[in-house]
Amino acid sequence: MAKSKTIYSCTECGGQSPKWQGQCPHCNAWNTLVETVLESAPSRFTAVSKTSSIRRLGDVEAADFPRYPTGIAEFDRVLGGGLVEGGVVLIGGDPGIGKSTLLLQALCLMSGAMRVLYVSGEESAQQIALRAKRLQLDAGSVGILAEIQLDRIQNALLSNNPKIAVVDSIQTLYSDALASAPGSVAQVRECAAQLTRLAKQSGITVILVGHVTKEGAIAGPRVLEHIVDTVLYFEGDTHSSFRLVRAFKNRFGAVNEIGVFAMTERGLREVSNPSALFLSHHEADVAGSCVMVTQEGTRPLLVEVQALVDEAHAPNPRRLTVGLDQNRLAMLLAVLHRHAGIACFDQDVFVNAVGGVRINEPASDLAVLLAIVSSLKNRALPKKLVVFGEIGLAGEVRPVQRGQERLREAAKLGFSHAIIPRANRPKGGIEGMEIMAVDRLIDAIGYCR
Repeated sequence: MAKSKTIYSCTECGGQSPKWQGQCPHCNAWNTLVETVLESAPSRFTAVSKTSSIRRLGDVEAADFPRYPTGIAEFDRVLGGGLVEGGVVLIGGDPGIGKSTLLLQALCLMSGAMRVLYVSGEESAQQIALRAKRLQLDAGSVGILAEIQLDRIQNALLSNNPKIAVVDSIQTLYSDALASAPGSVAQVRECAAQLTRLAKQSGITVILVGHVTKEGAIAGPRVLEHIVDTVLYFEGDTHSSFRLVRAFKNRFGAVNEIGVFAMTERGLREVSNPSALFLSHHEADVAGSCVMVTQEGTRPLLVEVQALVDEAHAPNPRRLTVGLDQNRLAMLLAVLHRHAGIACFDQDVFVNAVGGVRINEPASDLAVLLAIVSSLKNRALPKKLVVFGEIGLAGEVRPVQRGQERLREAAKLGFSHAIIPRANRPKGGIEGMEIMAVDRLIDAIGYCR
């Protein structure tokens, strides 16, 4: 019997190599080559478009895509207004974080207005019915199919013709055209490509659930995220009841939008005021605490940044951050020493963003430094003070985007003072808020003494 030929595929870029190497020769990623059986089947793909003739872009009519509201406002916000006809959405997250629960809730809400189908490759129909009963959902009109064979799923989609179809999960499906096991790089890529073509040709909106690796990325080839239209990630701490759904890619809406949910006995519940999650309510003034306004997509969020500065008892002082960039903290401490004369080289510095939120934008720089100075001097910042601004290496306070929206959100929640970059100062002011615009870091620290 002839021996099957194997090839090594990269899980990051999808590149192939005839032999195993520690580093992928295509994308230079380390330890990403996985052995797969070389397939010699005939072409299984069909054209997505019915015609391949060249047209002028000006002659193409640009029409808005019809959207299907899911009935969950926070989910619609992340999607850009709802699900798009013929769109393919990939949603990933840690096991048990609430992916299947959220999608089952959305399907139950949409089943009254359109035909929906839930394809389960991990659970039986009885298990899903039990979950719907536990969550007290009206699932009488939701179609259910427990199947992992790709051809049967495609036939069911074409015969039933639902508007929305959920596939849970893409790593459990397999195609008879490939000899590799379900969950392999070839199977995941093949099944995702076939379902995407089916969605584009038939107009069925397909939602794929993806497993994640121990690093938090969606398992399988990285090309999987390039195939689909929208990529969503579930974020949250297992010790907290709050969940964040974040959009990392969206061809039909804005990226970096977030939806905030709370896990309850009745499933995932929308959080109408997410800023309240990330603010602590201290009975008395506390040193080392500063409130900033971060921008997540189109939504401004108030987040409390806490800092603890303590005398180091080791030759190398510690620099630890939770929810912030640790390398940026080291840079900010150098700017604080050079341009404000405040040294922390003999101090341990710990910085935390309250509520488990991750802040990736540089607008948090000024709040982080003011919280550090407050903890070092053991002097609390003024009450109802909100801060935002980027710090440059020359000690200047640089402007950030959407400054007025941040200030309006802070004023709506009762904050009466703000320290912001001078370039973000609104011309007409904000009612009920005293705004202190600064150009240099030393000026901002002077307001807090």
